[in-house]
Amino acid sequence: MECSLSWYPSDCTPPAAATFRKKLLLLFTMLLLWVYIFYSCAALCLSVPSLAKAGAAQGPQPKLLLLPPPLRAQPEEAPLARDGLAFRSAASRDLLQEDNAELTEESPTALSGHSPKPFDLNLGGYGAKKLPQAIIIGVKKGGTRALLEFLRVHPDIRAVGAEPHFFDRHYDKGMEWYKDLMPKTLDGQITMEKTPSYFVTKEVAARIYAMSKDAKLIVVVRDPVTRAISDYTQTLSKKPDIPSFESLTFKNRTTGLIDTSWSAIQIGIYAKHLENWLQYFPMHQILFVSGERLISDPAGELGKVQDFLGLKRIITDKHFYFNKTKGFPCLKKPEGSSKPHCLGKTKGRTHPNIDPEVVQRLRDFYRPFNMKFYQMTGQNFDWD
Repeated sequence: MECSLSWYPSDCTPPAAATFRKKLLLLFTMLLLWVYIFYSCAALCLSVPSLAKAGAAQGPQPKLLLLPPPLRAQPEEAPLARDGLAFRSAASRDLLQEDNAELTEESPTALSGHSPKPFDLNLGGYGAKKLPQAIIIGVKKGGTRALLEFLRVHPDIRAVGAEPHFFDRHYDKGMEWYKDLMPKTLDGQITMEKTPSYFVTKEVAARIYAMSKDAKLIVVVRDPVTRAISDYTQTLSKKPDIPSFESLTFKNRTTGLIDTSWSAIQIGIYAKHLENWLQYFPMHQILFVSGERLISDPAGELGKVQDFLGLKRIITDKHFYFNKTKGFPCLKKPEGSSKPHCLGKTKGRTHPNIDPEVVQRLRDFYRPFNMKFYQMTGQNFDWD
């Protein structure tokens, strides 16, 4: 009886060679199926951070082709309305205030994490945590919060939202604790943090140098008299029963001796603090940002910062508009959001009226220190 290789009756037995080929084909099919299941499971494990870490501990994993992170949404292209920049006097408004204690819906999250970047999508599990290559080290009430929020628009900057205070308060917790606070970054991105008290804390310069002698440092400075009044205004908002600004300014008002032990006064002696930092870092690793120009020309100051960090100038006029109610620039709303990104609700406190004679005494006190600071930095900040 003849039998077909493709079909045969039930009482017909196929040749041995045909049976072998069918078994071999079935075995090969099963092998391909197991390989497909293995790679699918491996990809799933790598997509879950906890499973990925466990897998790394057990040994090398098969190399998989990972897709790049999602593209960031771009802000709208309308230029900054220059005719709307009717900036208010910095002496009458606290335009750029830091709030490391007060967290609002517009301010950073708690220290354990960082708030989402404006105009940025989540990086998910991509990248790795690294120690910061750049740090905003000061000064309090100078405009550091505004600078950080503006910088986080840049796709190549990843920053901690809250102030870590590692080098002045938590140094005993170690570098691994500090690094774990940082957001994940990809190759080519810069990790940043800001803690304004670093600039005036003597031990910090040596500690940052021990971490990285190549660290880039940014200091936001502001007219020391206005800065002192702003500092006092913030404290007054929390402790309404504190003595008057005038009484705290002088050791003895009759003699006119300024009390430099009061932190609000002491912080503004910028030249003294800078001398300490120059013992460890050369001047070309320190950038001084004008708090006043950060209000009047945010894009211009941000351009200098981007150059200093070696980044492409992506943050420009098109990212800002002037908020007349708050009295300072805001970031335009990101795509998919109905609100622009302004600083927190605690921003824009009105300064108390200070005796003009006391203000003049303070200007006379700071003038020689300001002149020395201008000489040291090679910049004239026009505070007189």
